[in-house]
Amino acid sequence: MNVEQARFNMIEQQIRPWDVLDPAVLSLLSSVHREDFVPEAHRAQALMDLEIPLDNGRALLAPRVEARLVQDLSLAKEETALLIGAATGYMAALMAHLAQRVVAIDSDATLVSAARANLKKAGIGNVEVAQADGTQGYPGKAPYDAILLAGSVAEVPQALLDQLKPGGRLVAVVGQQPMMYATRYTREGQAQFSSQQLFDTVLPRLTGFTEPSQFKF
Repeated sequence: MNVEQARFNMIEQQIRPWDVLDPAVLSLLSSVHREDFVPEAHRAQALMDLEIPLDNGRALLAPRVEARLVQDLSLAKEETALLIGAATGYMAALMAHLAQRVVAIDSDATLVSAARANLKKAGIGNVEVAQADGTQGYPGKAPYDAILLAGSVAEVPQALLDQLKPGGRLVAVVGQQPMMYATRYTREGQAQFSSQQLFDTVLPRLTGFTEPSQFKF
């Protein structure tokens, strides 16, 4: 099977059935080549329905999850977005084609370097990649129209929600195994936020985020 046939199968058999139906996102999955953002040792698995391991216990999310999260962020051309968990830059690349500007952060210096190199090779110039603590967001470039967490958290820190513009959205997978939900938070006012559960899934944890105490009183 050639790469383009595998890409077609990825879109039609993995991603469309996961309710990724936005024509703009589906088009990007054809034109932004995921294999260019996957470490060489795992490149043959780039279009398969699985998480791809990275160093330090990290992983690239399955393609269907990446596509669904990007779709549900509902980016517009004039918007600025923050991606927490840049990894190798693939999700930032997708977002860059949908938004005006993307800030992508990661706590891992090696992944930051990889993301920068991959995005440069892909000719994408509207993404800034920085090493930063994801739990604090990236306040220097705030506020944002949209924030995406590329991994799961027990709960979303208020510090991240506070970096949204009025009307801005944050999408994260929230909860504990075996029940986690992709959730979209919307800033309705200065101190008012609403939330909507989008779909259930289980994702690896983003590093550095607080876990609830296991002790029960």
